Amino acid sequence: MAELTVGDQAPEIVAKNQQGETITLSALRGKKVILYFYPKDNTPGCTTEACNFRDNYQALVRDGFEVLGVSIDSEQSHQKFISKFELPFNLLADEQQQIVQDYGVWVEKNMYGKKYMGTARTTFIINEDGVIEHIIKKVDNKNASDQVRALYQA
Repeated sequence: MAELTVGDQAPEIVAKNQQGETITLSALRGKKVILYFYPKDNTPGCTTEACNFRDNYQALVRDGFEVLGVSIDSEQSHQKFISKFELPFNLLADEQQQIVQDYGVWVEKNMYGKKYMGTARTTFIINEDGVIEHIIKKVDNKNASDQVRALYQA
């Protein structure tokens, strides 16, 4: 699949959240969606990023955003992650790697000389019409929500 760019229609998402409920991107039309992809529940960088969205969640909602996190972890893993850190938003389980493939964030990574496939930490901002408005490829875990909000300040 070609790499997604700003102005593209966001690929539809049909996935289970931490409670086993089906979430679709099309059902969120009319809202701006922060769709953030992260490698793994309960790891230091991913926890920092999730907690930053948690700590700024009310302000993001006031600004009209819906926050959705996506990783290849299971619903059960997401339940534990949400419970442990009191996350107020849905995490989508992408165990078959369908969403990460559709969004082009399933990439070859390299750690200590070992190559493997994994999720590239990336945030997509999708507008009310389902169009990709911004793509943040260099996510600052500690300031992830500020990165999003800065895009909308004049």
